[in-house]
Parts: sequence; structure tokens; C-alpha cells
Amino acid sequence: MFVVHGTIVGVLVVTLGDALLDVIVRLGEPLVPGADALATTQTAAGGQAANVAAWVVALGSEARTVSKRGEDLAGELVTAELEARGVDVAGPVAGRNGIVVSLVGADGERTMASDRGVAPELSSADLDPAWFACDCLHISGYALLATPIDGAALHAASLARRNGARVSVDLSAWTRIREYGPVRFREQLEALEPDLIFANEAEWEIVGAAYRLAPTAVVKRGHRGLLVLGEERVELPARDGVVVDATGAGDALAAGFLVSGPELAIEAAARCVAKPGAMP
Repeated sequence: MFVVHGTIVGVLVVTLGDALLDVIVRLGEPLVPGADALATTQTAAGGQAANVAAWVVALGSEARTVSKRGEDLAGELVTAELEARGVDVAGPVAGRNGIVVSLVGADGERTMASDRGVAPELSSADLDPAWFACDCLHISGYALLATPIDGAALHAASLARRNGARVSVDLSAWTRIREYGPVRFREQLEALEPDLIFANEAEWEIVGAAYRLAPTAVVKRGHRGLLVLGEERVELPARDGVVVDATGAGDALAAGFLVSGPELAIEAAARCVAKPGAMP
């Protein structure tokens, strides 16, 4: 059972999915076709798996992220930043790293253009069983939307459970689930048998997760906070404060929940949206 109240001491969370280079463009004015727009731009490590791992460390626990990364400059930058943040980085290095451009409006909402690079090429054969000696394996839903990384995710779950770990999954993006096929995606989830699902309301609805795809579910409701469904039903409002950038808020929330439950989840999400970028 995942913690709902209290702190787990010494928890090790392993994440599997993408470790990408984020290019975050905060717009100072609306984009107009054919014209320039003033903006503030920054680069940082990103990708759902990388974000969750970095937040787990920032919240006082240990994390390892498993991904296929590029052997190019973008891949080197991502690896160096994650390691500097205290994340153990594992997985093969080859080819071109993925890059995500995040356009952030004045209201803090963001639109992303994603190039996953070699990340979806992670395969079962790339995995070292020792990487999954952990307390929790957290899988990015994007890992279930492509092959061979979907097979790697299923194999990783099996390896983690042999070590007594729980498995969580974040559904990630309702638009991608719609393109992939909700029924097909639900079948992937059923094969994975997660102990915990994270989803925003649109993702929750599109896969019909109300029919209990996992013993525990955390529904992310944006400015309305979160809803935990399981042995206990818990509702918590979001923290008041200025939203600078919503990028990565769901990843911070997931990390907080895995480390200590809903209170820390809400706190981590509030910390994330109060500053530019997805990283702590």
C-alpha cells in the first residue's frame, strides 16, 4: 500500500521513461505568425521520468532514472545536470537525445512540442536487474505508447516486483492516449498491473480508470488540488500562490506523493508552479 500519511524514511524511487532536454520559452507577448515575440528562454534536463527523479531527491529521498539517452551534446547536458542534482542515471547511450520545447503563456499554462529522440528505443535487453532493487518503480505513461520501450516497462515492473517494490504509472497525456487508442492503452495498463495510477481528469476519463485499474489512484485536478481514491478517499486543495509556470507540476506532485503522501504532493506542486521550469 502506498503511503497516504507520514514520511517513508530512506525510500528509493526508480523512474523509467524519458530523460530529455527541455527548452522553456516564457512568452512576454502573444505569438504572431511571421513576427518576433519577446521571450525569456532557459534550458534544463526534463522528461517525465527525469523530472520525478529530480523531485524525489529534492524532497529528501533517493532516486534513479532509467532511460535511453543520446550520445550528443543534448544527452551529455541532461546526464550531467541529473547527476549534479543527485540522481543516479542508468541506461544505454546512443544516437540523438530528445528535446522538448515548452511555450509558456502569461497565465502560466504551457504548450509543448516534443521530440523524444532515442528514448522510445529502450528495450528489455538494455535493462540491468540490479537497477530495479528499489522501493518503488515509477513508469511514465509515454513508455507505454511506443515500442520497444513498452516491453522494457513491463519487464522493469517484473524485475522491481521481485525485489518487493510497488509499481506506479502516470498516464501522461490524454491526447497521446486518444491517438494510440484508449482501449489498447487500457490493455497495456492491465498487463502492467500498477499498484498506483497518477492521472489528470482528462486522462482519468479517457481510460475509464474509475473502474479500478489500480488499488490506489491520484487524480490531479490542477488549481483544485488532488483526489486520492483507494482504501482511503482524500481530497486536498491546491496551495494558494502565483502560478509562474505549470510545466512539471504533475511530476513534482507524483514525487511528493511517492515520498510522503498527499500533503507533500501538494507542497511539491506548489513549489514547482511558483518558478520557471519543471526541475526543483
